Amino acid sequence: MLKGLFNGEAPLLFRPSLDIHQWRWLISWLGQCLPDQAKKNTLLAVQMASYSRHLLQQVREEHQLDYQHRTRGVLHFYRNQLEFDAARPVIELMQKLGCERKVIDKEQALTIEPALRWAAPNIVGATYTESDESGNAHLYAQELTAVCQRMGVEFAHNTNVMELLREGRRIHVRVNGDLGNTHLSANHIVVCMGAWSTPLLRSVGIYLNQYPAKGYSITVPLEHPENAPYVSLTDDENRLVYSRLGDQLRVAGTAELSGYSRELNARRCDMILDQARRLFPEAGGFDQARFWSGLRPATPSNLPYIEKTKFDNLWLNTGHGTLGWTTSCGSSKYLADLICNGNVTEFDRFSLV
Repeated sequence: MLKGLFNGEAPLLFRPSLDIHQWRWLISWLGQCLPDQAKKNTLLAVQMASYSRHLLQQVREEHQLDYQHRTRGVLHFYRNQLEFDAARPVIELMQKLGCERKVIDKEQALTIEPALRWAAPNIVGATYTESDESGNAHLYAQELTAVCQRMGVEFAHNTNVMELLREGRRIHVRVNGDLGNTHLSANHIVVCMGAWSTPLLRSVGIYLNQYPAKGYSITVPLEHPENAPYVSLTDDENRLVYSRLGDQLRVAGTAELSGYSRELNARRCDMILDQARRLFPEAGGFDQARFWSGLRPATPSNLPYIEKTKFDNLWLNTGHGTLGWTTSCGSSKYLADLICNGNVTEFDRFSLV
């Protein structure tokens, strides 16, 4: 990654600035890359992901959610033998933690996902996690919103969070929008504003080591769906993930450390589009691709803040980085148990460290 930090076409792009928060994050990130620390972070990430997947499946079954989800696993393929060999210790560690990620050869990968046939000459190996799932996060949020509304939850749409206001050891929120320009008070307030949690919290003296990592995605309306993948894929070399959403193909990835701008970089959009076209040339629809960018709330360890702050009624659930939806149910349940019970008993049976 370090070799490509300043390469405009590399999966990870670093645009240095005079922002002290950017440099603080980067230095801390380098420390988290040390072997012992990386192993600890992997343990905790697998623990939370396993817990969260268990809860998501419960929620989906209980409320009959339909969000174009697929339960056909995730196939992670490698084009570089050195990177494939280097990944084996991490894969073995995940297997020891109960993650059903198994190493497979190219022929097995093509049996699982025949649409990879065009890339076959360049694939040196793969891994497959049959128990993993994928789906449409937007539809999932809409489906879950309807469930919450039936339970009595009120959503304030078209509303901006303007600032946090201190009153002794308590926090109030000033908002503006459909609710008017008003202050909201509550026994418990959870800050879960993604990358924007960081600047919001600085005003009350809470300094998170969290920085936005801009990611890109394209959505391709498939002209020939039979030539596109049905299994979710991860391209290790280009740091891209492919997910089938009905008759559309979603391709997402890369990370750009360049501040809070969501401006689309045409060069990086075209890079993702070109990789998708090369991988599935007969799928069609690439001239109709739609581009999007979003800011991942990244911490140096890629582990989130799920905790109480120094204020009596203020809690954090932010910093999930690349694992936002993966850990969403687990993070929320974990925090809800902390607020209601002061501990997390159900999480203990997923404890691996």
